Amino acid sequence: MKEQITVVKVGGAIVEDEALLDQLLDNFCAIEGKKVLVHGGGRRATKVAAALGIETTMVNGRRITDAATLDVVTMVYGGLVNKNIVARLQARGINALGMTGADGNIIKAHRRPAKEGIDYGFVGDVDRADGQMLAVLAGASVVPVIAPLTHDGAGHLLNTNADTIASTVAKALAPLYDVTLIYTFEKKGVLRNPDDEESLIPVITHSLFTEYVADGTISGGMIPKVENALAAIDAGVGKVIITLATAIDGNHGTVIK
Repeated sequence: MKEQITVVKVGGAIVEDEALLDQLLDNFCAIEGKKVLVHGGGRRATKVAAALGIETTMVNGRRITDAATLDVVTMVYGGLVNKNIVARLQARGINALGMTGADGNIIKAHRRPAKEGIDYGFVGDVDRADGQMLAVLAGASVVPVIAPLTHDGAGHLLNTNADTIASTVAKALAPLYDVTLIYTFEKKGVLRNPDDEESLIPVITHSLFTEYVADGTISGGMIPKVENALAAIDAGVGKVIITLATAIDGNHGTVIK
């Protein structure tokens, strides 16, 4: 049997909430075995951009990243958010290592071409992740904390969706480990009605996802989240769960299969 590893993705809304972030990190530390943390930070980036007079534009849940916005997300994701999480994990006895995709060459991407007249700017579509390098770190009892920034191998950083990062990391680790991928955010899981916490959708398959997108049940930023979860399952990841940040024991939330 393969050794287990858990990849947990924490969303930007949780990063902004001190109490929720502390609780999530406590629960993350309680997960047995090897683990990786991937974080977002979009809400913090939007606040910093606004303070600097830089407008934020989103299309289908993804940020348009011009040169000024790339500077902001690099500072916020790779610096402020990443190192804050690393410091909190170190305080909990976890030997965390903050990384972007450029560090250790763990995630390489290419700049997304314009699609349907939309130029996403310095946004990266992932080419590969280095599961072997991540396994070396995990084998040394180091916990990677990965910011949603990649590189193109030619000296350029690229803003990359954090859910895509988490999915890519999980897929790269799948040949080596029995991987559980957990997406956490401020809701109990994927909800039929975002305002009703009891409207949890317990299971989503490819066919159900198509139906839910068509009728508007799943929309906005939840679309790429579920897309990435389904892609991870297709690539051999053992289990994918979308759940509340305080319920990452594997027994709650929406199961993707």
